[in-house]
Amino acid sequence: MSSVRAPSDAWKFLGIRLVETGEGRAVVEMEALDQMANSLGVVHGGFIATMCDSAMARAMAAAVPPGTRHVSFDLKVNFINPARPGDRLRATGRVLHAGRRTGVAEARVEGPGKTLIATASGSFSISTEGEQ
Repeated sequence: MSSVRAPSDAWKFLGIRLVETGEGRAVVEMEALDQMANSLGVVHGGFIATMCDSAMARAMAAAVPPGTRHVSFDLKVNFINPARPGDRLRATGRVLHAGRRTGVAEARVEGPGKTLIATASGSFSISTEGEQ
């Protein structure tokens, strides 16, 4: 039961790619670019957060019925290790709960050698087309 849409312009801009999707699970990848580095030379947390939100949203899309809308309304990210420009980052999103009105998902971002970069959790508002 997936409502898969084409990649957004944000995904294209950041180079995020959908690698895998299944029921309530999704994997996205991104190559960390030099332009993503902060003043310390590591990937800015906002890019990591975007990967987490993207993986969780795609996982949620794979868990709700077709024609169902879902939008994240909170996001909590824990940064564990730094990512560096040139690293290939892989985020796995997994749905913990997909109810009629709300959903909860988690994500895990790994870098080279499966180094844990970040973990995240998020909540989603779920509605059918036409509902507000």
